[in-house]
Amino acid sequence: MKKNFTDVDLNRSVGNLLRLGVILSVITSLAGFIKLFTEGFKMPKTYNSLNMGTSSEKVWGQFWSSLCKGEGMAIIQLGILLLIFTPLVRIIFALIGYLKEKDYVYVIISSIVLAIMAVSFFTGYAH
Repeated sequence: MKKNFTDVDLNRSVGNLLRLGVILSVITSLAGFIKLFTEGFKMPKTYNSLNMGTSSEKVWGQFWSSLCKGEGMAIIQLGILLLIFTPLVRIIFALIGYLKEKDYVYVIISSIVLAIMAVSFFTGYAH
C-alpha cells in the first residue's frame, strides 16, 4: 500500500533540503578558506585590478577558470553560490511537493515566486 504525500512529509523534506544546502555551503567555504590560507593570500594594494566594469561573461569565465584550477577564492565563491541557490532549490522542491499533493493554489503561488526569483537572478534586477 502506497503512503500519501502529506504536509508533514513536505515540511520535513524542505527542512532537510535547507539544512543540507547550508551545511554544504559551510563545508565548501571552509575548505576554500583553508585552501586560501595555504596559498598565502595577499590583499591587493590597489583595487583597480578588480575591474568593476567587466561583463558578466568575463566574470563567470574567470570564476570557472579559477575553480578548475582549485584556487581558494573560487572555492569560497562556490560556497556562497550554494548558499544563494539554496532558497531557489527550496522553491522548486516545494513546487514539486505541492504538485504531488495536488494543492494547485500553492503551485501557482510557488510558480509566481519562482518566476520572480529567476528574473531577478538572470537579469540582475533586485527590486
